[in-house]
Amino acid sequence: MEEPVPHLRPGQRDLTTGPIGSALLMFALPTLASNVLQSANGSINAIWVGRFLGEGALAATSNANIIMFLMFGAVFGFGMAATIIVGQSWGRRDIEAARRAFGSAIGLVLAGSVIVGALGWIFAPQILTALATPADAFTPALDYLRVIFLALPASMLLVLMFMGLRGTGDSVTPLWFMGLAVVIDAGMNPLLIAGMGPFPRMGIAGSATATLIANIVALGALVGWIAWRDLPLRLKGAEIRYILPERTLVRTIVGKGLPIGAQMLVLSTSALAMVGLVNRNGIDTVAAYGIVQQLWGYVQMPAMAIGAAVSAMAAQNIGAGRWDRVARITRSGLFYNIGLTGVTVALVLLFDTTIIGLFIPGGSPALPIAQHINLLATWGFIMFGGTMVLFGVVRANGAVWGPLAILTIAMFPVRLGVAFALQPLLGSDALWWSFPVGSAANVALAALYYRYGGWREGGLLVPEDHCEERSHADIEPAGQLKPVS
Repeated sequence: MEEPVPHLRPGQRDLTTGPIGSALLMFALPTLASNVLQSANGSINAIWVGRFLGEGALAATSNANIIMFLMFGAVFGFGMAATIIVGQSWGRRDIEAARRAFGSAIGLVLAGSVIVGALGWIFAPQILTALATPADAFTPALDYLRVIFLALPASMLLVLMFMGLRGTGDSVTPLWFMGLAVVIDAGMNPLLIAGMGPFPRMGIAGSATATLIANIVALGALVGWIAWRDLPLRLKGAEIRYILPERTLVRTIVGKGLPIGAQMLVLSTSALAMVGLVNRNGIDTVAAYGIVQQLWGYVQMPAMAIGAAVSAMAAQNIGAGRWDRVARITRSGLFYNIGLTGVTVALVLLFDTTIIGLFIPGGSPALPIAQHINLLATWGFIMFGGTMVLFGVVRANGAVWGPLAILTIAMFPVRLGVAFALQPLLGSDALWWSFPVGSAANVALAALYYRYGGWREGGLLVPEDHCEERSHADIEPAGQLKPVS
């Protein structure tokens, strides 16, 4: 029987042995808590913006946040590809390969996010114009968006480090540092928006500045923690050179990362197209849609946490050659998704008046619109969760083109096709019905690909350059790990 990895830090898990269901749940729960904190932060910030600055500013942040999701997707794929390599390497007990992949990903993501952030700053007005951003929201959206672009490098590196740690089975450390970022961001928002105490009055730009400060502080603290605790992915001494990406790792990370990033871009561009359609329905509908997106952030959290846990668990087991466990991991992930996402959807539908009322006053014309959108569309996220689980498993073996094709079909010909085709018949309701219809197509195609696709035939993503290191790691499992002092 294979021995578990010795000297694991608190919060880390060897996901290649033991019961699958309980391990998956215990790994997913801290990730879920991190996601909830992140969504809570966005909601709290939206409450501050809505209460201090009104519906126009809230509509501005809604437009700007979707643009940031688009920019995020441009470099996110590299981090996901590196995380798959980290997980597979960890499963094989090859810590050196995990560190090399992590370092190369840091270099790629840092360079990519700086370039994207600079271009975003320059072309922010053109982007907002292309989105048909309402005139009342244009100037505040520009002020907000430009500061958020400045925060992109720190935001991306923070997310990358969270992903890498989860690849080693540690979902607890990301929770603590996400909490730190949320406390700083939510706490500084009202101070910088309204100019309380010694802080300047910055309006909507103050909300973005709070995010910038929070991400920089949390990133610096996490880097210090990884070094102080000597966590497995720490880079020190000669290992710092790993940040200069190696050619073989770059080929693997870019080859797998570009299709993953393209999946994010498909989601982003379809969301941008939807925003363009929503913007044509007036500022009350735009504000209502922005509020419902806040609710959807919470509804998606269980599915995203389970998908991340399934992906990390499957990657480790594939790296360890434990294919007998992969199908059981998938079944457990689907079961937990139905339970957790289903409960979340039910709560959001039952208490929608109370929750939506947190963002805008009770007499706002945006309130009944938001309730209507929530009723028609939110239940479809149960199907979205099933897709997250299936995609998480197949990506763990490096299969990225199948999910990209499926997502493209579900978002464009299906979701946007329904939104356009049914508008003459249903009016704005066609926009809201397009969400569950697109999710249904997505999960159906994902299930067919999981059952009949050739994703199981892919090889390990650890480059062959590391054969000697893998052999050494196989002889001395986790020999480079040190116990916590």
